[in-house]
Amino acid sequence: MIGLIQRVTRASVTIDSELGQEVTGSINKGLLVLLGVERDDDIEKMQKLAKKVIGYRVFSDENGKMNLNLQQAGGELLVVSQFTLAADTGKGLRPSFSRAATPDQANELYEAFVAFCREQGVTTATGSFGANMKVELVNDGPVTFNLQV
Repeated sequence: MIGLIQRVTRASVTIDSELGQEVTGSINKGLLVLLGVERDDDIEKMQKLAKKVIGYRVFSDENGKMNLNLQQAGGELLVVSQFTLAADTGKGLRPSFSRAATPDQANELYEAFVAFCREQGVTTATGSFGANMKVELVNDGPVTFNLQV
């Protein structure tokens, strides 16, 4: 399971709907999590990654050092499914998605990730699984980390 996290001052996700452009999720200060699910991922890996995302110390303390985690900094999460993170880009000029989970498996673990984060007391907004989304963000730093379990 892969979580590409970006520290943001704000972020939002918009999709096309019957009503036009619809914002499905938005946050202020916090982390944008692009979540990739691979074939061998399971609930145990999901929980491990969620705990790592929530506990990862990427926010500045009073001395300007990255010592605070999401909850200590009073941040929020915006979780967006990102199946292309599971791509194999090692050969050629076209990515292979053979490592990516099936849509059903990925959606199940995506929803479980969101629910788990909320159960931990983290305000968590989402995109729309499987939709063509437009993600807007202001990366704070910029600070971006690729977390894998």
